[in-house]
Amino acid sequence: QVQLVESGGGLVQAGGSLRLSCAASGRTFSTLAMGWFRQAPGKERKFVVSISRSGGTTYYADSVKGRFTISRDNAKNTVNLQMNSLKREDTAVYYCTKQVAGSYYLTEPGYDSWGQGTQVTVSS
Repeated sequence: QVQLVESGGGLVQAGGSLRLSCAASGRTFSTLAMGWFRQAPGKERKFVVSISRSGGTTYYADSVKGRFTISRDNAKNTVNLQMNSLKREDTAVYYCTKQVAGSYYLTEPGYDSWGQGTQVTVSS
C-alpha cells in the first residue's frame, strides 16, 4: 500500500500561482502512474491531471489545460502540480492518488491510495 502526503496548498489571489507536491512512500513509485483530483465545496471529486510512470504521458482536464503542469521525480518519490493563472473556480481540496495499473485515467474507480488532500483557495 502506497502512502501519499500532499502539501503546498493555501490562499492565493486570482491570477496567482501555487505548487502542490505529493510525497509517496515505498520503493515502487517509479512503476506507478499518478494523478490529481479535486473536490470543490458541495461537488463531487473530479479528475484534474494524470502522469504516466515515466512522466512521458500526461492527460489534463480541459478546465486546467495551459495553466497547470504536472511533473514527477522518481528519484525523490514525488509528484508536483504547478498551478498558474489560478481562478476562483480552482478553489477545492486537491488530492494526490495512485492509478490502478491498466485502468482508465479519467474516473475515480481507476485510482486507489488517496492522500488526505490539501486545500487551495483562490480569492478574487
